[in-house]
Order: sequence, then structure tokens, then C-alpha cells
Amino acid sequence: MRSLYPEITPRSTGMLDVGDGQLVYWEESGNPDGKPVIFLHGGPGGGTSPQHRRLFDPARYRIVLMDQRGCGLSTPHVSSADADLTTNTTWNLVSDLEALRVHLSIDSWQVFGGSWGSTLALAYAQTHPERVTELVLRGIFTLRKAELDWFYEGPASNVYPDLWEAFVAPVPEAERTPGGLIAAYSRLLNDPDPAIHGPAAVAWATWEASGITLLPQPEVVARFADPTYALAFARIENHYFMNKGWFDEGQLIRDAAKVAHIPTVIVQGRYDMCTPATTAWDLHRALPEADFFMIDDAGHAFDEPGILDALITATDRFAG
Repeated sequence: MRSLYPEITPRSTGMLDVGDGQLVYWEESGNPDGKPVIFLHGGPGGGTSPQHRRLFDPARYRIVLMDQRGCGLSTPHVSSADADLTTNTTWNLVSDLEALRVHLSIDSWQVFGGSWGSTLALAYAQTHPERVTELVLRGIFTLRKAELDWFYEGPASNVYPDLWEAFVAPVPEAERTPGGLIAAYSRLLNDPDPAIHGPAAVAWATWEASGITLLPQPEVVARFADPTYALAFARIENHYFMNKGWFDEGQLIRDAAKVAHIPTVIVQGRYDMCTPATTAWDLHRALPEADFFMIDDAGHAFDEPGILDALITATDRFAG
């Protein structure tokens, strides 16, 4: 069973001006002459962490991490009182990735993404297939209505009835209507009163954190419940969900043929509550050439043992 590579520190970091008043944080680590790879974090709004560098052999990879607009070390941070999400869209993030690739003088790179990162990876690869050498995708999420409804509008409460009560607690009874919770949370998260948006953000982020591991991990929930982290995470995520990711319904799976020639690995936890396995299966059927791994004893998180083993096996193979 493979495990994370040892801890490393970045060789270089920077803030890239991508326009619209946005500066995105980026970092490089590993071998400057190695195979380029870009890691795309989840959420959206989750930000990167030092652990993410450790998914790649530092002797063979030129490892690039980036905090997407408004989160992590990127500025302006969406937890600020005057945060403006107008230009925080999927297609602007795709453009940001291209701008970073050009800034770093990289001709093409491996694209690695899990959860929302798999969404952004597919959107980027379908837009710029000539710039992608391989795709490594985990916990597949494409923002289809059924995917959003499953976790945020009620069905997942059948698995987590106790946690669901805490999730809906900030929402007035009158707004707890079928298909209306994401919209209700949009109002709460964008209310200027910290007494309203603060508890709503923590409830939203805690709900997600409670479902990303097969077994409960209180330390993960505590990290997501940090008020500053939770506010940016919840606001950005809800903003994307309200706008359906700026996709046509089913677009990423519909257009999978655009990346069929790119060597691809799909890794999915069978008991993933956040991004259920049906989406990964649909992508697998649309990309039969891809290597598909259903991990029977795992949920959603990248560092669950079976998922981690499959991911590092993939990155080791693609390192050449």
C-alpha cells in the first residue's frame, strides 16, 4: 500500500495577477527539470495544503499548486466583508490555469484533480486538450442537478439524519422547501450581518467535512469549521452551485470525447457520500479507454488508504 511522499517545501512561490483585481497564489516544489503537474484543489474554495505536494515523487515531478480565486492565500479573500464573487467562475479559473502555465513557461502538464478539482480538470482539459499530458481524477463531480440535489437538498439526510439537522438549523423553517436549500443558503451566506452569515458558513462547511471520510474524523471537521476558512469555502461553493458551474446540464460527461485521447485514471470511493459513485461510473462509460478504480472500502477523501494507493500508483506510472 503506497503512502504520501515525505514532506517538502516549495522552491518558489508567487502571486499571479489574473485580472479582475484577483491575485492567485502559486507554488512550485520538487524537481525543476521534472515532469510538470498541476494539482487542482476541491471545493471550490478549499485551497491547497502542504499534503498535496506529497502526492508526487519530488525527484521526478515539477509540482505546481495553485489556490483558486478568493481562497487559500489568493486575494482578495472571499471571507472579507466586501467580497465580490462576480468574476469567480469556472471559465475564469480555466483561463487562470492557462495564464499560470504560460507564466511558468510550461508547454504541457499533467492535470490532477479531486472532487471539484476533477470538475475543473475536465473543464480545462476539454478546453485545452493539447496542453494536457495525462489526467488523474478522483471523487468525480460534474455539478449535474442530481449530484447537487443528493448532498445539499435532502437525500443524503437518509444516511446522516443527525448531521442533517445541524445543516438545516440556520435555515428558517419556511425556506426548508424541496430543492430550495442551496438558494436559502445563498441568502444567508451573503447577508452582511456576521451573526447570520457566520453560523451559516460554519454549518455548511461542517456538513461537508462530516461526509468526506468513510469514518468520522473530528480533526477534519474542526479544520473546516474555522470561521474564516468556512466563510470563504461556503460562499464560493454555494456561488458555484447556484450557477450550476456555468455548465449546460451534463456538459462535462457529454463532451468527454474531447479528452478520450489523453491517458486518464479515474479513482472513486464506493461509499463516497459527497460525490456518489454514479457520476464516476457515468464518466467511466463515456471514457472507456481510461483506467477506472472503484475503491470498495473508501469514502471521498484523497488520503483514505485505498484511494491514496491508487492515486500515487497513477502518478508514479505517469512520471515515466
